[in-house]
Amino acid sequence: MQKGSKIYIAGHRGMVGSAIIKALKNQGFNNIITRTSKELDLRNQQAVSDFFAIEKPEYVFLAAAKVGGIQANNCYRAEFLYDNLMIEANIIHHAYLNNVTKLLFLGSSCIYPKLAPQPLKEEYLLTGSLEPTNEPYAIAKIAGIKLCETYNNQYGCNFISAMPTNLYGPNDNYDLENSHVLPALIRKFHTAKKNNEKEVEVWGTGSPKREFLHVNDLAEACLFLMLEENAPQLSNIGCGEDISIKDLALTVKKVIGFEGALTFDTSKPDGTPRKLLDLSILHKLGWKHKIELEEGIRSVYEEVKSQF
Repeated sequence: MQKGSKIYIAGHRGMVGSAIIKALKNQGFNNIITRTSKELDLRNQQAVSDFFAIEKPEYVFLAAAKVGGIQANNCYRAEFLYDNLMIEANIIHHAYLNNVTKLLFLGSSCIYPKLAPQPLKEEYLLTGSLEPTNEPYAIAKIAGIKLCETYNNQYGCNFISAMPTNLYGPNDNYDLENSHVLPALIRKFHTAKKNNEKEVEVWGTGSPKREFLHVNDLAEACLFLMLEENAPQLSNIGCGEDISIKDLALTVKKVIGFEGALTFDTSKPDGTPRKLLDLSILHKLGWKHKIELEEGIRSVYEEVKSQF
């Protein structure tokens, strides 16, 4: 990938897409193509076909997706399956038809079986049942991985997939109805502190363990994989350390300076008991994360606290 190569970022206004653009520009890549969802509905096959035929991108970062937390995944199951299937199928197929040099598809760690051994290795894909609460989203992401794999096998494409762990960072979603756990906790604790509330309630038991990666680290990893000549078909991206939801909540509580109590609504679902990624493949290639969790939470909170 050269500095002047034509690069399309699908989903450029989202947390991941915007971080990838920032990483590209920081390294001198300046020929970047973007379209908003109003300008280009990625679920529309003809619209995507016309876009690729006109623009002819050389490289594609497929970060566009319908995303949300445990509640959104569970409530809008059909939308999460249909929208994500259509987005990835249209982009991957037309990348092939228009001779894209290399494509990177962004998946999710939820692709792995609910009760797979920890840490999760890439080879565990399709070896067991998925977590029911986000099964439609996971199935869509698995389909994207398999599209990349089969297009490589049948057509000789260079389409790779990256599976990030739980992400946080600039341009995250802080809507309590459909956000992920970390931004939801930041919003909850900030609101409780501002309103002098006595407690903050967290969904579930607090016992599940999750791994969190700052989105700027993810963007650097994606660029690393795009530039890596021998990048694997599928690679995990994470930090290699996990934390219980209870300890995560206590960390956010500390960063924000909330003095009240922490309670748990055990009637709400916990989701997968643990999700820690095995990073052997990426570490052997020479990439490691840089931003530690508490440092990352502090920087994010400083950026967003004035918005609430």
